[in-house]
Amino acid sequence: MTVIELIESAAKQLADAGVAFGHGTANAFDEAAWLVLWRLGLPLDELDSVTAQAVSPEHQTQVAQLLRERINTRKPAAYLTREAWLQGVPFYIDERAIVPRSFIAELLADGGIDPWLGVHTIRVLDLCTGNGSLAVLAAMAWPDVRVDAADLSSDALEVARINITRHGLQDRVRLIVSDGLQACEGPYDLILCNPPYVNTQSMSLLPAEYRAEPELALAGGADGMDFIRHLLADAPARMNEGAVLVLEIGNERAHFEAAFPHLEAVWLDTSAGEDQVLLLTREALVQ
Repeated sequence: MTVIELIESAAKQLADAGVAFGHGTANAFDEAAWLVLWRLGLPLDELDSVTAQAVSPEHQTQVAQLLRERINTRKPAAYLTREAWLQGVPFYIDERAIVPRSFIAELLADGGIDPWLGVHTIRVLDLCTGNGSLAVLAAMAWPDVRVDAADLSSDALEVARINITRHGLQDRVRLIVSDGLQACEGPYDLILCNPPYVNTQSMSLLPAEYRAEPELALAGGADGMDFIRHLLADAPARMNEGAVLVLEIGNERAHFEAAFPHLEAVWLDTSAGEDQVLLLTREALVQ
């Protein structure tokens, strides 16, 4: 059996089992390719060069075991491989933190928020940092900034520490245990936040793969806005003049606009559209 045949067989198994995607892949084939290539120790971004490569019976058995684990446990593939990729950058991940998939990462990579930044942008906060991926990407994008990476979960921050060390950013990224902005003194020039925003009804409908993640990082209360209400109230006191807040809210735009009907937000374009991530100036928050 060749690599491509093994991937196609694995994709059929995943599809037939009805597993859910969304933690780095969007369909059965891509997930199967990820699992097969990872298990075989092949480059994840060079599928075309290895499609015809033969796979030994022993390695086929190892792939079969990994597929069974993925199907039986319904854990996201990233928890099985202990690795997730965001904007081409590898990150360690395990069950202590949510699998990184923020659309804010795209904006850091393509300069989508750069028009609101400048030489004054020195201090950055990644609030609800999880495994630290956005803090790392921010430090990579802007070599002159200092980043605070804050989270309520000390377990998640231990995962973040692994990634900060992995990418050699210990001198520029500081970890803070904080309930919201409570322990984040600032003042900051830029706040990034991918908070818990899933509303109660949506939480009850999440596939098992999402329920395998820390609920603390997902559940946002009845309308998904519980954490965000406190954040928007507290943020101006931690922001310099000219500072901005970049906030991800997923599919909760209707709930956000209902909760903050008079707030002037700039909706930013991502690969998922213009309703996933918004930008708020300090001036808008104060008004």
